Amino acid sequence: MVDYHASNSQASSGGPANYMDPREQENDWDRDLLLDPAWEKQQRKTFTAWCNSHLRKAGTQIENIEEDFRDGLKLMLLLEVISGERLPKPERGKMRVHKINNVNKALDYIAGKGVKLVSIGAEEIVDGNAKMTLGMIWTIILRFAIQDISVEETSAKEGLLLWCQRKTAPYKNVNVQNFHISWKDGLAFNALIHRHRPELIDYDKLRKDDPLTNLNNAFEVAEKYLDIPKMMDAEDIVGTLRPDEKAIMTYVSCFYHAFSGAQKAETAANRICKVLAVNQENEHLMEDYEKLASDLLDWIRRTIPWLENRAPEKTMAEMQQKLEDFRGYRRVHKPPKVQEKCQLEINFNTLQTKLRLSNRPAFMPSEGRMVSDINGSWHNLEGAEKGYEEWMLNEIRRLERLDHLAEKFRQKATIHESWTDGKEAMLTQKDYETASLSEVKALLRKHEAFESDLAAHQDRVEQIAAIAQELNELDYYDSPSVNARCQKICEQWDALGSLTQSRRESLERTEKQLESIDELYLEYAKRAAPFNNWMEGAMEDLQDMFIVHNIEEIQGLITAHEQFKSTLPEANKEREAIQAIQAEVQKIAQYNGIKLSGGNPYTTITPKSIDNKWDKVEQLVPQRDQALQEELAKQQSNDHLRRKFATQANIVGPWIQTKMEEIGRISIEMNGTLEDQLVNLREYEQSIIEYKPNIDQLEGDHQLIQEALIFDNKYTAYTMEHLRVGWEQLLTTIARTINEIENQILTRDAKGISQEQLHEYRTSFNHFDKKGNSGGTKKWTRLDHSGGLMAEEFKACLISLGYDVENNKTGDAEFARIMGIVDPNNSGVVTFQAFIDFMSRETTDTDTADQVIASFKILAADKNFIMAEELRRELPPDQAEYCIARMAPYSGPDAKPGALDYMSFSTALYGESDL
Repeated sequence: MVDYHASNSQASSGGPANYMDPREQENDWDRDLLLDPAWEKQQRKTFTAWCNSHLRKAGTQIENIEEDFRDGLKLMLLLEVISGERLPKPERGKMRVHKINNVNKALDYIAGKGVKLVSIGAEEIVDGNAKMTLGMIWTIILRFAIQDISVEETSAKEGLLLWCQRKTAPYKNVNVQNFHISWKDGLAFNALIHRHRPELIDYDKLRKDDPLTNLNNAFEVAEKYLDIPKMMDAEDIVGTLRPDEKAIMTYVSCFYHAFSGAQKAETAANRICKVLAVNQENEHLMEDYEKLASDLLDWIRRTIPWLENRAPEKTMAEMQQKLEDFRGYRRVHKPPKVQEKCQLEINFNTLQTKLRLSNRPAFMPSEGRMVSDINGSWHNLEGAEKGYEEWMLNEIRRLERLDHLAEKFRQKATIHESWTDGKEAMLTQKDYETASLSEVKALLRKHEAFESDLAAHQDRVEQIAAIAQELNELDYYDSPSVNARCQKICEQWDALGSLTQSRRESLERTEKQLESIDELYLEYAKRAAPFNNWMEGAMEDLQDMFIVHNIEEIQGLITAHEQFKSTLPEANKEREAIQAIQAEVQKIAQYNGIKLSGGNPYTTITPKSIDNKWDKVEQLVPQRDQALQEELAKQQSNDHLRRKFATQANIVGPWIQTKMEEIGRISIEMNGTLEDQLVNLREYEQSIIEYKPNIDQLEGDHQLIQEALIFDNKYTAYTMEHLRVGWEQLLTTIARTINEIENQILTRDAKGISQEQLHEYRTSFNHFDKKGNSGGTKKWTRLDHSGGLMAEEFKACLISLGYDVENNKTGDAEFARIMGIVDPNNSGVVTFQAFIDFMSRETTDTDTADQVIASFKILAADKNFIMAEELRRELPPDQAEYCIARMAPYSGPDAKPGALDYMSFSTALYGESDL
């Protein structure tokens, strides 16, 4: 039984809260007047069922909604049941006036709950007006069953819709956007039930294309297990283009109230969180106000003393800086505080409003931090600002008059000092001592230009002295610094004149000395260049890497080196003559105090580089001697390694070739039983393996040759790679021959082939195996037969055995079938083992894919698929799991969940040629 007392406790205890806008009710009622017959039928059934779900608590019910409420008795009873309150005592008379009075009592009660009834009067209800009666019942449903629904800050219809959306969100094919077509397929009703009572509905079995079944299932489960009566017919909903929204809302609200118990705790927690959130926000605003007010008042208290300071400054710059600081205060520091003051008032008003709306006491700031206190302090601050600004402007006008003349002095002095800056250092520097001849000539021309500039600045110095004298006469406060600056300028001017004359004399003397040195530089450059080129070529030759491959080549290099060493004494004499020229240059420079810099202008070759290269040549000569002798010894050692390897290789190579030929003959001429042949071959294999130490010795010699980087050997035609391939091919050939005998034994035992038959097959195969590889490019080959039949050879063999594969249409088809069996990879060669397998298959009985498929069909009870549990029941565990892991899902028209395809599995076991 649905209980509305809990959900309407607010209404019953203290009046309405969060009711719908009366204008929405009017619009809804106006639309009701235009109900079409289908919607009216749905509403009549739904509203009747809803009323009976409550009236049965009082032991009664209605049959006809517009007739049974006409006397007002059951209407008043319905309101008492759903509200939990007592209405005025009804009148029991049967006259029309009694009925109207009873209905009016019910309508007055509804209006008392904050619901505005538009166009609904007691007379229409008493007269049995169906549309008015349905409109009244919808108003009751809306107020007592839907209005108080609240979900995440939404209520009534929106809250109910949001609740449905939240509950059905995880379900496929359900998208609740309204209270009409979103419910038409029935899945949304089933999703609501499954969300709260999953044991009542198997949601995965429902289909979107079967709305009648879905709707009837939900209605029956709700009536049977949730005590929600069936209020609508599935056929009416499906047969209507758009189901009636009020009927759907009424029915869905029953689900909400049926499941609302689970949401009470959540609602209570949300209410507490909301209250606490309001409190926390208010407290945060109070703390922000107190901090902001305290910070603002502290700033005002710190700023007013600065604005009241009237200490005068001596200079215009200091006073302008003070004015700039004040402007910075106005532009940078004060605007944020104005914003803070405004924000403080906004926060205070906002806080008081929030406290008033939440029925909290008004906020009272701490003493001295009221808005009025802050306004008073702010008024004092602005008064101090005004007085400070007026005082600064007056001071600036006073200093401006006095600073004009001083500024003129400073400008001229600065210009002169800027011109003289670095001039003394320039005149006293001895850059000519390290300069070249051309650089000294350029320095002389530059000095002449400076002397002209010096004479032009004489007038400015005289003007500076005159302005300083005038400032002294006017008693300027900073006269001492002006006089000191003027004195410094005059003394510096006198010093510049003396230094200018001294520099001219030094430059002219140095010019003459450098002309003599320049002639010696030119002679040095002419002789140093060819000698330097000779030394560089000699060093390049001495360090040149040489690669030789025999003794003759290294002996030729030694002879050429001895010829080079014989030219060294004459080269040393030329080197000493070149160095003597450079020594004469140093002597002249040292005697006259000239510091040479930049080296010889005619060459980049220095005496030190000549000596270094000569020393390098003398070092490289013995190194070249040693390298040539070491290479001679190395070539002698390499020749010994070549001879040693060739001696052994010339023995091993022919031995491998002989063994390869013997194996070829053995594979053709083997006699006796297969077991005897196998024993003989293994003994022969052992004799070959015992020859391995000779190969290992050869590998060791080859490793020494590789480490010595020897790439040729004129004493043998065999290479280690050649011998290694031959050895590996020899081992592979004997192993393959042994394996072939073993496979013949397995085939004979498995297929029941006699020794005579195998011998006959081998004789036939060898007879047609005529194409050898002796004409190929590989050295290590069997010189008789290839061990495989080409297509034409295999066809001739089949014909000899009685197969009809002649060159006609039928024979060609048969031969193609057989080739598909013996050569599935289309390699063009039929091995003896493939030939034996084919012959045994032709003469013996074997399992086929069809037989395995038939066996699986028996286990599957004649179905085209098999289940995993059937395999586990009929087969051993490991084999059953093997099949389950490899069988693909069955996709036939009669497929079931978990069905496995045993036909493709069986075909894969034998290959498609068996199918």
